[in-house]
This record gives sequence, structure tokens and C-alpha cells, in this order.
Amino acid sequence: MTLSDDLGRNITYLRVSVTDRCNLQCFYCSSHPQTPEQATQDCAETCRFLPQEELLTDAEILRVVETFAKLGVQKIRLTGGEPLLRPNLSGIVQSISQIPSITDISLTTNGIFLLEQARGLKAAGIRRLNISLDTLQPERYRTITGHDAFQRVWNGILHCLELSFSPVKLNVVMIKGVNDDELIDLAALTLKWPVQVRFIEFMPIGRYTSWNASRHLSCEEMKHRIQQRLGPLTAVAQGRNAGPAEVYALANALGNIGFISPISRHFCATCNRVRLTADGHIRLCLFSDNELDLKAAMRNGISDEELTKLLQDTIRRKPAGLDKSIEGGTETGKTPSCQRRMSTIGG
Repeated sequence: MTLSDDLGRNITYLRVSVTDRCNLQCFYCSSHPQTPEQATQDCAETCRFLPQEELLTDAEILRVVETFAKLGVQKIRLTGGEPLLRPNLSGIVQSISQIPSITDISLTTNGIFLLEQARGLKAAGIRRLNISLDTLQPERYRTITGHDAFQRVWNGILHCLELSFSPVKLNVVMIKGVNDDELIDLAALTLKWPVQVRFIEFMPIGRYTSWNASRHLSCEEMKHRIQQRLGPLTAVAQGRNAGPAEVYALANALGNIGFISPISRHFCATCNRVRLTADGHIRLCLFSDNELDLKAAMRNGISDEELTKLLQDTIRRKPAGLDKSIEGGTETGKTPSCQRRMSTIGG
């Protein structure tokens, strides 16, 4: 059975946010002020997390995943907030790994608790990790995230490599005037370590987004800068179920470099994913606030058959894609309808 929208896109990938809680206050994720320092302070004062009863239970998460799996979803990514803050995360992973049609379970994390949890997560079924790392400078890490945790995260990354997680992807949100001076140093990590450094264009997410055209750095410009300094990039072939990253490698590199361009060259026409938020809403598109409240439906007693039909009917209405008003990294007076903070959507 396949799950398709009205544009013929097959949905095979579900991103599941297991919590809205996060132990960092990254300025581009959480708030609106124009500097990282103002943003991290603002978020610490104003960010409010959902009451526990508003989050999906373990059983509710598993029920949604099982229903999607019966409809053809094969790939699950667990996100947050920070998913390692979710109690019994390894138990959730283990339950999902026992669903026969789920072939891929991965995790996106800020990496702070990997030293304690990585071994258990691997035993439960996680093989692939995405770890946020926007800088290699400890002081800048504190400025961006509000916490002095760079060395702990870096040690967690090395620990995961020792445990043979593969691939280990390092997610870098590249922002002009914030961390673009580290582009070459971050790309050069692939010459020494078997990691994929993934450069992600800064996106206008949240009601109070600090995104604007002056902060946008396109992936094409990133590639140009890297090749000028480190040499040619050779395209790396991707599998059929690969994500949106264009992947390249430098000569003699142990790892590779991914580029994700949701603004300058979006991939909406081939989008195969939907999101389940921590409070139980199905979000059909990152840039659209048109959501379905699955939690309410389940807590009101919807049957498995009704739940299946509800998901099928909802997926058919998946939006065509990103509002063209921000393509190319420019603004024309309108930004996408994305009022939630990224931490509440699921990264």
C-alpha cells in the first residue's frame, strides 16, 4: 500500500518529534531578536514547554508510526526539541525497530547527552545520527546556543564514531555574519573524520524569525567557496530513499559534504515526508501551519480503520511547496506561513 498526495508524491518518510523540550536556546530556532546574545537571553525568559499531558505518550507515538508503516512509510527520524530529553527514548526506538516494514530509524540531536545514551540507542536500533554543530569555536558555540557545551558535544561525536554509527552527519546552519567564516574549517572535517558535514541554508521559521536576505548564504555560494580553498568537489551517488541533500566529496576525504538548499533551490517537487509534532499534530509541510490534530482524534476514541482513512485523506492535501516569494534568498514582503518555532515543530 502506498501513501500519496494529489500531486503524485509518495510519502515514505515520517519525522517524529518526541518532545518540544530542549536544553539549548539556539537563536535561529527559538526567538526573534537580531543578535544571538539577545535571542538566547530572550528564549531563556520566554520559552515555555508543553505540559507533560499535552505530549504524545509512548503508546500514541507507536500507534501513529504503525499506522503510517501500514500505509508504506519505511523511514522514521526521531527529533525534538532535543529527543535525548525524552524518557524511555530507547524503549520507543526498540518498539519502532520491531515494525517489519520500517527499514530505517535515525535520530537528530544536539549531541549533549550522546556520551551517556549513544550505546543504548544503538542497541535499541539507531544506526544513523544527525548532530547539530554550527561552529568549531567553543566561545561561539556558547553565543549561538546559550550554553558552554562545545567540548561535550565534540566528545559525543567522537564516541559515536568509536561505536561505529554510520553515517554520522553534522548539521550546520550557515548564516552570514554569524558562522560563515568557518565554512572551510567545517568542510575540512571530512578530510580527517568519516562524517558528513551538512550545510543547511538559514530558513525563515517561526513567528519571530530573525531570517532576512542579508543573512542568507546559498549552497551554490558555499560550494564555490569550498572549491576555491579545498579543491574540486565530486558528486556522490545517493540511494533511492536518500534525503534532500546534494552530496559531494573532496579528494582523498574520509567523509563527505552535503548541501541542503530549502530556500535557493527547494526540493518540494520530490518531497516524500511529513512531520508528527510532539503535541500530536501531523504537519504536511515545514512551511505551512495547516496541521491535523491526531492526538485529539486518538484520545476521542478513533478506531484504527478510521485513523488510517484520516491519514490518507489528510496526506492527499499536502501543499505543493514553498512560497515562491522567498526563493533565491530574497524577500518580497511575504514570508511562509510558519508561526511555530522549529523546536515545537520537530527539526
